[in-house]
Amino acid sequence: MRSVQPAELTACDREPIHILGTLQPHGFLLALEGPDLRIVQASANLPDLPERPAGRAHGRPLREALPEVSEAVVAALATQLGRDGAAYLGALTLRTAAGPRTYDLAAHRSGALTVLEFEESTGENGAGGLDTLYPRLRAFIEALHGAVSVEDLCGLLAADIRLLTGFDRALVYRFDRDWNGTVVAEDGNGVLPSYLDLRWPASDIPAQARELYRRNRLRIIPDAAYEPVPIVPLLTPSTGAPLDLSQSVLRSVSPVHVEYMRNMGTAASMSISILVEGALWGLISCHNKTPRRVPLQTRNACDILTQTFALQLAAKERGALAEQRLALGAIQARLLAFMAEEENFVEGFLKHPEDVLALTGAGGAAIVTGQRCHLMGRTPSERQVRAVYEWLSAEHAGEAVHVTDALGDEYPPARTIADSASGLLAISISEKYASYVLWFRPEVIQTVRWGGDPTKAATKDPDGGPDRLHPRQSFETWKETVQGRSLPWSGPEIDAAKDLRAAVLGIVLRRAEELAALTEELQRSNKELEAFSYSVSHDLRAPFRHIVGYAELLRSREGEKFSDRGRRYVDTIIEAAFSAGTLVDNLLTFSQMGRNALNRIPCDMNQLVEDVRRKMIRDIPLERAIRWQVGPLGRVQADPVMMRLVIENLLSNAVKYTRGRPEALIEVVREADREAEAVFCVRDNGVGFDMAYVNKLFGVFQRLHRVEEFEGTGIGLANVRRIVERHGGQVWAEGDLGHGATFHFTLPVR
Repeated sequence: MRSVQPAELTACDREPIHILGTLQPHGFLLALEGPDLRIVQASANLPDLPERPAGRAHGRPLREALPEVSEAVVAALATQLGRDGAAYLGALTLRTAAGPRTYDLAAHRSGALTVLEFEESTGENGAGGLDTLYPRLRAFIEALHGAVSVEDLCGLLAADIRLLTGFDRALVYRFDRDWNGTVVAEDGNGVLPSYLDLRWPASDIPAQARELYRRNRLRIIPDAAYEPVPIVPLLTPSTGAPLDLSQSVLRSVSPVHVEYMRNMGTAASMSISILVEGALWGLISCHNKTPRRVPLQTRNACDILTQTFALQLAAKERGALAEQRLALGAIQARLLAFMAEEENFVEGFLKHPEDVLALTGAGGAAIVTGQRCHLMGRTPSERQVRAVYEWLSAEHAGEAVHVTDALGDEYPPARTIADSASGLLAISISEKYASYVLWFRPEVIQTVRWGGDPTKAATKDPDGGPDRLHPRQSFETWKETVQGRSLPWSGPEIDAAKDLRAAVLGIVLRRAEELAALTEELQRSNKELEAFSYSVSHDLRAPFRHIVGYAELLRSREGEKFSDRGRRYVDTIIEAAFSAGTLVDNLLTFSQMGRNALNRIPCDMNQLVEDVRRKMIRDIPLERAIRWQVGPLGRVQADPVMMRLVIENLLSNAVKYTRGRPEALIEVVREADREAEAVFCVRDNGVGFDMAYVNKLFGVFQRLHRVEEFEGTGIGLANVRRIVERHGGQVWAEGDLGHGATFHFTLPVR
């Protein structure tokens, strides 16, 4: 004996249990074809009738072979048969060679055929007619309305079904999302062991069996030791295919199922499907230690009770879901209001983490983009969260929502973070970029009680055939500890996350449209301003040159005629005109910075600093003592022309504002990178500045020192900021009056 593999369980799924070609012996079957309902197949136990032997029934119309069948039944065969389940057509008595026999009639469609089944009556009254059934049904419905929980409903159903049928044990068996089943309610007389709270693997009821349960709600096996009755002929003559008995009342059962019953210690069973809104929710499974026939009327009563139960169950589940959706809707409305109040919707999340977590019942959450990772609640580390983000981006790109309560099964590295992230609910919040909101749930370790070892066993065929699959031999409680799973995400929680995603995308789209309109207006205004600046600067340069030129001519040719005061006036005119011309040149350069395209290439920052420093040294008086300290600066992606202008402005400021020091100290260093940015600083020991005015430093024409003390136009640092920000970086300053200043700027490494 060996353990069975998944492929073999799939083969078990494919076992043709709906076309076994045999019946249970407590009735017989006729397959009818054509408008005259001609008998084309019959079970081998078709009884001999007086002067009508069974062997001569094939090929004859139904009314000719069995004149006892009424016109009403024939009419019902044409009008009352649906697609799922059998229709019950009353009772019929036949005078067989063994004496009179009463049969309950049931019929269904099987492709183009009509299948008429004759189930031999037990002679018991069972549930009886409406007078007997009504009081029980009424009491059951009243009790259902009083039930508080789904467990209470299931307990009532198990008790009433056992009361009606007289079976030793009645179980209510509920399927989970993976089609494992759990016994959620039980009623018994103690003859058979209790299975309450035990779980059964999905392989016990494979997919095709579940489909048969969905289509044919009620099945009974009065005696597991029955001898199967073959259908003759095995294949339908007109199609050459076996007869499909999916909806048959008398259909034989799989040999594996019969062995399963024997191993369980039951000789008779009955099952009723619980369908909620058309889907298989679970089963009522009844067992008896000895063979037991349950009359058709009783089975019909059980079916009515079960359908009534299913309606009440659906109402309770819908009500619970509606309450949950309402509560989550209120949380979502608050979050949307918070997002609308912020310039960036992410801030609305970060300021209200309790609502973000409550929206999905999560223990922790993260908002992750290519550049940022914001954490809330109990989460893995930022590095681990970013690894999950990278996996999502690579393996599930394009998915709007991804949900799992066993992240470690899909992404094995997540097994190390199971204590905070066994469950994951992720929504993509960008149609273009990999950006996610991630919700995490911690691991919930459970001890599951199985009804026996859930693994199947297979044995070798002594004749060399394929291995045979066997059901388990023992149903003793078998415990398993389940790890690496969180509580599952409910439908309303998943829907709330989807709705939030739609709202976020709507906000982002609206903001994008507003930003596009604003950008268009700004571009138009900038073009007009740049054109104006260029025109003014260009037109002012010539007059200032003329003023300087003529003033210098006046001083050189007529200077001896001037008094000392007159010569000072002329010198002041020349100096002012020259400063104004320089200011115009700088203003023109500043306006061009917005128009020039960036030419990003790898730049050696040490080489740039050295080139600028050598150029500046030529204009520094020899008597000045300057100590330069330049550390390793590395390389960045930048426009070398613009970056040279940044270095020139910062170094020239450092040289200028250290003019009064006995020894000037100017440092250029690269600090520790942050994320994907390189951080540089230029530090000096000059006059410094008051930090109260730091916000004025980088504005156009803003100066913190008098022009009489330090020359300049107030445009240099504005140029620095504009160039750095165009590269995607930032610039800021720190200073202490009388103790120097430090200017920082960042540039992207890639």
